[in-house]
Amino acid sequence: MNNYALITIIILYLAVLFYIAFLGEKKHQSKWVNNPYVYTLSLAVYCSAWTYYGSIGIAANSGIDFLPIYLGPVIAAPLWILVLRKIIRISKQHKISSIADFISLRYGNNRFLGALVTIVCLFGTIPYISLQLKAVSETFGILSYNTSNSSTIILNDSTFYVALILAIFATFFGTQNTDASEKHKGIIASIAFESVLKLVFFLVIGGYITFFLFNGTTDLYDKISVTENFEQLTTLGGVEDGFNWFFMIALSFMAIFLLPRQFQVSVLENNREKHLKKAIWLFPLYLLLFNFFVIFIAWAGRLTFGNTENAEYYTLLIPLAEGHTFLATLVFLGGFSSVISMVIVSTLALSTMVSNNLIIPYGFLDKFIKNQPERNSKYIKNIRRISIFIIIISAYFFYVSFSKELSLYSIGLISFVIISQLAPSFFIGLYWNRGSSKAAIIGIIVGFGIAIYTLVLPFTLQAYTGTDDFIQYGLAGNVALKPYALFGIDFLSPPAHAFFWSMTFNMLSYLMFSLLSKGNYRERNYAEMFVDSKNFSTLQDSALVWKGEAYVADIKNVLIRFLGDKRATRALNIFFTKYKLPKDTQLADARLINFSEKLLTGSIGSASAKILIAGVVKEEEISLVEVLKILEESKENIVSNKVLLEKSNELSQLSSKLKNANEELVSKDKQKDEFLDTVAHELKTPITGIRAATELLMDEDDDMPKNIKTQFLKNILQDSERLGRLINNILDFEKLETGRLHLDIKSHDIQKTINRAIGSISQIAVKKEIKIINKNVHSFQVKFDEDLILQVLTNLISNAIKFCEPKSGEIIIDFKIGNNTIELSVSDNGKGIPEEDHNYIFDKFFQSQNQNTIKPQGSGLGLAITKQIVDKHKGKIWAKKGVKKGAIFVFTLPFK
Repeated sequence: MNNYALITIIILYLAVLFYIAFLGEKKHQSKWVNNPYVYTLSLAVYCSAWTYYGSIGIAANSGIDFLPIYLGPVIAAPLWILVLRKIIRISKQHKISSIADFISLRYGNNRFLGALVTIVCLFGTIPYISLQLKAVSETFGILSYNTSNSSTIILNDSTFYVALILAIFATFFGTQNTDASEKHKGIIASIAFESVLKLVFFLVIGGYITFFLFNGTTDLYDKISVTENFEQLTTLGGVEDGFNWFFMIALSFMAIFLLPRQFQVSVLENNREKHLKKAIWLFPLYLLLFNFFVIFIAWAGRLTFGNTENAEYYTLLIPLAEGHTFLATLVFLGGFSSVISMVIVSTLALSTMVSNNLIIPYGFLDKFIKNQPERNSKYIKNIRRISIFIIIISAYFFYVSFSKELSLYSIGLISFVIISQLAPSFFIGLYWNRGSSKAAIIGIIVGFGIAIYTLVLPFTLQAYTGTDDFIQYGLAGNVALKPYALFGIDFLSPPAHAFFWSMTFNMLSYLMFSLLSKGNYRERNYAEMFVDSKNFSTLQDSALVWKGEAYVADIKNVLIRFLGDKRATRALNIFFTKYKLPKDTQLADARLINFSEKLLTGSIGSASAKILIAGVVKEEEISLVEVLKILEESKENIVSNKVLLEKSNELSQLSSKLKNANEELVSKDKQKDEFLDTVAHELKTPITGIRAATELLMDEDDDMPKNIKTQFLKNILQDSERLGRLINNILDFEKLETGRLHLDIKSHDIQKTINRAIGSISQIAVKKEIKIINKNVHSFQVKFDEDLILQVLTNLISNAIKFCEPKSGEIIIDFKIGNNTIELSVSDNGKGIPEEDHNYIFDKFFQSQNQNTIKPQGSGLGLAITKQIVDKHKGKIWAKKGVKKGAIFVFTLPFK
């Protein structure tokens, strides 16, 4: 492809990314930008040109040895819920703007430690950026059929211009705000878009090679399995390889947390902690998809070209060999996406670290104090912009000097080993409060020195001297100091070997000096806040232990220098309102000191913020014992507050329950009164009838005709029976309520019991010309107390007769067999049950909502007794809701 055509495609693609980033910034509150999928795709910045090209080179030469670099992140992902969530919470609470700020703050805002972390990250990331430039340069050359693409003259080297374009892009979108802790929604949106593209294009080329050029994975396996050295490509080479895998997995595990670009996207750009729940499975899935075709592409390349020269670029070389330039161009754009996302995020993170932890705290603070806020803001942005250009140009010169002789894989591992030196101070410091800044500094320096000696120095000397004497004979001819076989350990690969020794001495130094030297009171204060972050986050600004003399006016003047008068005044007003302090407060306390340092941290870093605030306050030295005592009291206050809150919630719940119980008692009392009124009426009616009839019989015994006398006697008998039934109902209910009624459980045919119930009440139904239909005529044996179940059925049928219209009434009795229960139902076409009465019809003191104004028929105890009987049988009874006409009562009886 023509050079100019390829450059045009690159410019058009960058224009698309610019537009996506612009939209992301413009619609920064949109759900299209703020969702877990965009967050997870931004984590795929881990998949750089190393993943896109380098993995295939390793698969072609060493087989499955490319996998450990991805297994580490996959193992780390489930732990994000515990570890990464804690890191995110701490970072948001303290307005952290970089990993250097994070580590520096953990050890008491130590300025030198922040600078040291920044230097380590620069040494670890610049080679990595050069790796990306190497990939762009070589793929550009392959696609344009110009293998001598890079020139010794910078202005003639296309890679230099690519680096320049990347610097402009990163500068434009990465330095919009002075506060580096603010989110970069536009950049994250463009990275998510690139992550989709590079995955899709990689899968497309993988599918094309595997299923179009070859007949699937089986065909590839069959052909590659007959080649020499095949076994080495698919198996581990014994214990030595096992150690190499272990150390590479550990290295990549640390890298997914510690790489500046990963810390930027996973921690600083996180909007909501809940996004982690999606990321812990979606990100490993992304890595799985990305690596699915790697081994098959590597095999296809070996079979196609017969050698492993330029194996890293098989994805380009194979389609070009087949004449598919368009497909090769898509692959190039996928690789270019990998490069852009990595370079932009890395330079963004590093520029913040350089400005906040190197340049500003070591030389520019005095100048800032004298300037106006607008000029300070401009200076900070310019420092970061210049830093981005210097970082990318430095990476370009590293590429020119070293990268041409090194593979993508080896450059990537050099970066990983250097960055991993932050691990002990980072991870152990999160969970161990004894870790001190002195120990962290010594550990990082020792580990970094060993990593340089065992990994960077050998190839540097070889590149400049042209000999490998240092590798073969060691320092000053001492074989014990051979860089690739330190102290005689020669079975590890150079990166694994460097990682093992550097991490061993780093960790030992950190642990030893932490135990030997105690940190100052400020260190221990922040150590407690980090280790016990969950408790101390509730204290917020009160978590800082501070003693001294400070004035609000002095602190405000410092804030105005960087935030401007309007923002500083608004921030202080928020602080005074939050802690209910008067606006004219003059003396500042520890809370305001902490609050002010946090405000400045995003713009100038935690170390510089501490120096600035310390310059206008008079701080008194506090003993470590006093700090621990204050922190312990704070913890106790947190626990006490939690206990009080729990007790308060319990009291609120009890109060609510008591209120509900009281309302229920009032309702029951009202129902009881209404019930007694009804019972009194029911008792009074037959007694009055009996008394009246008896008086008439006594007064007119001789003159009364026989037929009238007989009628009066029948009335007396009926009223006596009615009175007896009412008294029996009350007695039955009392027995059921007190549990004195014992069941006589025997096996009975439910069909016979239903027929008995119908027979006992059929005369009443015949008088009203109401039909009673027994729908299910089958027999079924169930264990129950027949007299009581007979009473239940009789009550339900009697109620149905009572509320059915004469002549047109119809009652249906049915039963069904379920899972361990028999379900009996009594339905009618009467007037039904009012909706408002459904929840009360089985209550012991309830007849109807208007029982005092419209006297119901009967005592109202029938359904309450019925429910008690069914409950005694461990069954259930209810009235179906939503019945259009009539009522349906259903009850169940259990059986085995």
